[in-house]
Amino acid sequence: MFDPHAQAWEKNYAMLSHLSLIAAHVLPVVPTLVIWLVKRDQSPFVDDHGKEALNFQISLCLYIVASVILAFCGVGFVLVVGAYILGVVGMILATIAASKGRYYRYPMCVRLVR
Repeated sequence: MFDPHAQAWEKNYAMLSHLSLIAAHVLPVVPTLVIWLVKRDQSPFVDDHGKEALNFQISLCLYIVASVILAFCGVGFVLVVGAYILGVVGMILATIAASKGRYYRYPMCVRLVR
């Protein structure tokens, strides 16, 4: 989907909500949550991207926790690498979509925030 009416500031905040995954190494989910809570009422475009980024980061946290638990079985290390690659690739694709005014849906995303 494409939003032809998305303004530059909306695209910037949508991109920032996806790129805040980089900050998740220090504060998981918090930067995206703040962006979404502050800007969600001002733009449906930013609201959609913020919710999607927030759901994806929550999903990644769940995948990492499960991977750490499975690391005791020897399988978790591979899953941690897979989750990390999924996060980086998904973040890049979502940021590009947001910069072009397109909506994006992450693969393997548990949508808890609606």
